[in-house]
Parts: sequence; C-alpha cells; structure tokens
Amino acid sequence: MGEEIDIVIDVRSIIPLSEQIRAQIADLIRAGRLPDGARLPTVRDLASDLGVAVNTVNKSYAELDRDGLIVSKRRAGTRVTRPTQMQSDSSGTRRAASLLVETARREQLDEETVIALVREALRSSVALTG
Repeated sequence: MGEEIDIVIDVRSIIPLSEQIRAQIADLIRAGRLPDGARLPTVRDLASDLGVAVNTVNKSYAELDRDGLIVSKRRAGTRVTRPTQMQSDSSGTRRAASLLVETARREQLDEETVIALVREALRSSVALTG
C-alpha cells in the first residue's frame, strides 16, 4: 500500500482534474511531505479514493514521472524520486497561471488577449527591474 496523501479536487474548477492531482502531489514532494522513496498509492487506489477515472490519475503520474518527481516500476510500485538538486520550483508560478486562466475564462477573455496581457506584464516587469 502507498503513502497516505491528502489530495482535494474541485470538480467545478476549470483546471483539469489530472492537473489538480499532479500539482498537489508535486507540491507535497517539493515541500518534503513526501520524501524520497515514499511509495504513492496505486493508480487504481488513488482514482477510487478521489472518485475519478483511472486515466485521470494515470495522466497525473505520467506528468510527474516526466518531470522527474516519481518513478514507476512493475512490482515495486510508484515512488517519489526527489532529485538531489530540485529544478527551479515553479509550483507558485503554475498556480498563478492556473488562477489567471480561471479568471480569464470567467471574464470570457480569448487566448490572444490573455497572452497579450501576460506579455505586457512581463515587459512592465523588465522595465521596472532593468
């Protein structure tokens, strides 16, 4: 059986369930609450616990594996593999981006407008720091 992890999903959010799961597990790993070598629940167990499709958890685990935060091996299960030197922690930026997308959708902004707003913010930031 895997490590007990506390994940809360919001089915009303525009953030895909797989991303909500991935982000929360990544945050737990980065915060050290899931240490190197900790065993995660099986895909089926986590899907059952959260009331989501197995493919949803599979996608989350695949992205975490791609990011180098977990590794899955037959018979050994899925385990945390925290790199000795974590790559830059972008979890705060990911959350901010998700919030931006959620707000933009609520305000019915199109993709081009959102991207233009982000570019404008980046230029303003460079102008302030440069």
